[in-house]
Amino acid sequence: MYLRQFSAAAIVSIVASGLWYYQKVPDQRREVSDSTTANRVVSYSTPKFAEGRGQRSPVVEDDRFFVQELASSGPIVKATEVQSTSPHAMLTPEEATQKLRNLQESYLVLRGRGVLRYDIVQLPSNNPIEDDHAEKLMQTSPPIALHDQAGSSTTSDWMFWSVFDGHGGWTTSAKLRQVLTSYVARELNATYKASITTSPLVTPSAASVDAAIKQGFLKCDHDIVHESVIKAQKANTKSAAADFLGPALSGSCALLSFYDSRSKDFRVACTGDSRAVLGRLNSNGTWTAQPLSEDQTGGTPSEMARLRNEHPGEPNVVSHGRILGNLEPSRAFGDAHYKWARDIQDMVKKSWFGRSPLALLKTPPYVTAEPVVTTTRVMPGKGDFVVLATDGLWEMLTNEEVVGLVGRWLEENPVGPKATSSTPSSWAQSLLGGKARPDTSLPVHRLQGVNAQSGQRNPIRRQQWDIRAGDERFVVEDKNAATHLVRNALGGRDRDMVCGLLTLPSPYSRRYRDDLTVEVIFFGEAEACGDVVPNVEASAPRTARPKL
Repeated sequence: MYLRQFSAAAIVSIVASGLWYYQKVPDQRREVSDSTTANRVVSYSTPKFAEGRGQRSPVVEDDRFFVQELASSGPIVKATEVQSTSPHAMLTPEEATQKLRNLQESYLVLRGRGVLRYDIVQLPSNNPIEDDHAEKLMQTSPPIALHDQAGSSTTSDWMFWSVFDGHGGWTTSAKLRQVLTSYVARELNATYKASITTSPLVTPSAASVDAAIKQGFLKCDHDIVHESVIKAQKANTKSAAADFLGPALSGSCALLSFYDSRSKDFRVACTGDSRAVLGRLNSNGTWTAQPLSEDQTGGTPSEMARLRNEHPGEPNVVSHGRILGNLEPSRAFGDAHYKWARDIQDMVKKSWFGRSPLALLKTPPYVTAEPVVTTTRVMPGKGDFVVLATDGLWEMLTNEEVVGLVGRWLEENPVGPKATSSTPSSWAQSLLGGKARPDTSLPVHRLQGVNAQSGQRNPIRRQQWDIRAGDERFVVEDKNAATHLVRNALGGRDRDMVCGLLTLPSPYSRRYRDDLTVEVIFFGEAEACGDVVPNVEASAPRTARPKL
């Protein structure tokens, strides 16, 4: 990526030119006419599904787990950024905070099954935002629920959290928000049922569960990329082709996590360069950052080797860290121009629209949606947490900084039963043996240099923004842990930097920051006392609604 290097003062100084650019090119901006979105930067509309035969998907209702037909061929909808007036000055710190918190959500999970809370935030740079996310809870029941030695049924919560990083448009990520969890749950459903048919005491093997998740990803991408062409041919109109082919022509990375409350296994399925990292508390009061995924790009050594092995005799299959010299993620949904055969691409262009095949295209597909799946046994009793985020966050912060920032946030914002302490810091002090940390350093165990096995790249924006490393730049000002991470990614204590980066309008802002989607999941032990409820104090007005 070509980077411009700026100091904090330079970032602030370019705001004026950015606003001038914004005024000179007003047609770059889209607005939503719906008055209900007037007070929000981005909102989502629930699609009205078309009638007709849909797809079979698992459903949980009244403690029953069953499969029914669900329509999924309706239009994919996303609202654009709303700005009723054009900005003429840099945002104030108060306005910047409002923008940071505009799309934050937080939920308390009161089911007593190992999860206490999860926080979400999004910050657009593209307009509309190309990122997306999805959360889902499914309670298993017979015949999926396992049985103990006494023969009684043992139910389990299946919890899914996902972030999607779109590129070349928002339609692929929006489609994944609608359907990917259902594809994966359907495959898991079949795998668990097949295992229990053999014996009610037998759980599926780890390999079979991983295979089910991979199969769900691949089936979903096959329908997006290949079945869409068949549907477009049958419809034989350009408007229908636009609906069917939109998610195929753009692309998206996907990071899906699956938590089984019975086994405490936390699986992460990664397709692309979004990233997951687990924070675990050490006996000395610091946290360890454990990567749960590896970035999959044309610059990742394992991905480069895989692609060159799959496409022998094509020296430019990876060039300058990009697939065929163009696409950075080596695994993604959609991106049909890297998957369709040349004759299909020619037909699509001639019949409807599209671009000419890539000059280096010889033996597609070059990009796959098959994820790499990792499994980690979480420890609710130790207060584990997991951060899922699109690459916009990891361009600014390292794994260790992210975990350390959440660790510092927890010192002032206890989560779970211990949050009833009269003094917020008392929970953190109890973890530290009654001693509060005397300095501003992050409570994290740091690796020496970038571990080649850690799955992370250096934060490239730090070079662009001329930011010096050091924990003194971080601050705790937000009740939402995900918003806390984004604030510190944008400058933290340096309010001029934060305000300047948030003032830059789309599409100009994309030169300096990407779309950001962050989820923080907190694990812990607590008695069941309810279901999933909004955590109002850490949510923007009107955004808090049960998402699991």
